[in-house]
Amino acid sequence: MTDTNDSTEPNETEPTGETLGGDRPDPSTSASKDPSDWVTGDEPMTGPQRSYLDTLAHEAGETLSADLTKAEASEQIDRLQQETGRGQQS
Repeated sequence: MTDTNDSTEPNETEPTGETLGGDRPDPSTSASKDPSDWVTGDEPMTGPQRSYLDTLAHEAGETLSADLTKAEASEQIDRLQQETGRGQQS
C-alpha cells in the first residue's frame, strides 16, 4: 500500500487536467452497494479503477477526467462496460 502523502505523487484531490481513455502518450499512467452510498465514495479513485477505466474509455473512444472519485469511477466503469461489452457474463 502506498502512502497517500508521498510528495512525488500529484495531489489527487485537486484537478490535474489529465484525462483517461484518449491517445496514449504515457501508458504508465462491481460494487455490491450503490456508489452514492459508499462511505469512502468521495475519495480519489483507486489505482486499479484508474487503470481499468483508462482501458474502457480508450476502447469506447471516450476521454474522461482523471480526477474522479471512487464512486464516480465505479459508475463510469459500469456504464463503459455496458458500452464495450466487457464484464458481461457468458
